[in-house]
This record gives sequence, structure tokens and C-alpha cells, in this order.
Amino acid sequence: MVRPQSFRGAPNGAAPTITGDEAGLIEAMRAGDEATFAAMVDRYQAGMIRLAMVYVKDRAVAEEVAQEAWLGVLRGVHRFEARSSFKTWLFGILMNVARRRARRESRSTPFSALGDPAEDPSGPAVVPERFRSSDDPQWPGHWAPNMAPNSWGDDPEQRLLARETQGQLRLAIDALPPSQRKVMLLRDVEGWSAEEVCTSLQLTETNQRVLLHRARSKVRQSLEQSLSQA
Repeated sequence: MVRPQSFRGAPNGAAPTITGDEAGLIEAMRAGDEATFAAMVDRYQAGMIRLAMVYVKDRAVAEEVAQEAWLGVLRGVHRFEARSSFKTWLFGILMNVARRRARRESRSTPFSALGDPAEDPSGPAVVPERFRSSDDPQWPGHWAPNMAPNSWGDDPEQRLLARETQGQLRLAIDALPPSQRKVMLLRDVEGWSAEEVCTSLQLTETNQRVLLHRARSKVRQSLEQSLSQA
């Protein structure tokens, strides 16, 4: 990450910790405090690269997108009016840069949350065959025999090796349609609130909830299949 010469380091060389005092951090960045800028980069860089890779598939390009976004932050921080959180503003810049870069490289992935029939939110998140019929005499609508989701807590030493499971999880998220992947990355990986995601991706609360539900269902199904084959 290239930092402008106008930024100065903290006297003790230690980067400040990101806290809830966002206004103070913004003011420090405006004053040219390099340690504050470095702390912001450390806090958000990995998530920025993950989201950029929804638009551009090459990690090196995604890293360039993130760096260009940070340069945009440095150029615009004096005009930042805090109408949204810094995080929302930052990721908005990132997505704009990523869209431009994707178009430039003819790899544009449009955000068609509900327009693609393959992502029709009216379809079931879980196939109906996994449930008992509505007229079942004992458990109508409940899981059918041997169709309930497998517990991920069973036999942890053999089936839930952390490194392997994390790799399977990343593959499952990467395989999601772009709209679902964006929502799941921001909600479940980055820990954003529903309101923040709706603001950043310009979604209604209902669409955000549907996309997240479908993404979680697909990822869980993918992990169930992987674990059952282990």
C-alpha cells in the first residue's frame, strides 16, 4: 500500500486500535496521521479484497482495486460528511472502482439480484422432497426420515478439521451467484448489519433477507455434501 508523503507516523511507531470513535479517526486521517491510516488499512483491507473478487476474479487485480479505493479515500476524506459510516463510504468507493475495472477488462458482473431466473427468490431454499407432506399424520411439514441437516458437531476430530472445513466454506461462498455472494460476504464474513448492507448494495430489506437466506442455504447444502463424503 502506497502512503502519501504528507502522512506522518505516530511518535511511538504503534498503530492505533480501531474503536467506536470513528469521528476521531477521521480527523486523524485528515490531519495526516499515517498510523491511523495504517490501522484503517489493517482493519478493512482483507474484506475489501474479498468483495473486489466478486467483480474481478484475479487476486492481484483485486488488490489493485483495493489500493485504488484507498487512494480515493485519501483524496476524498476532507470532503467526507459522515452521512453514512466510514465503512459504508469506503466499501462504496471500492465497489465503484471494482465495477470500472471489471468493465475495463470486459469481465463485468452486473448486480442482477432478482432479475436472473436462476436466482429467483420465489424458489425454495431447500428442495421440498426433504420434508414430510402437509397431510402427514404425525409430523406434517417436518423433515423427512434421514433428510434433516447433519450436525456439524459430530466427530470433530475426523470430520471438522478446521483447515479443511474453512477451505470448503470458501469454495462454497465463491460458487454463489454474485448478488448472493456479496450479501453473504458483508453479513456473515464482515459482520455488517442488514441496514448497512441494504445501504451499500441499494437493496430493500426484503431482498437483502431473501438473498442472505438463499446464500446460507446453498453454502450449508454444499458443506453437508462435502462432509458426508469425508
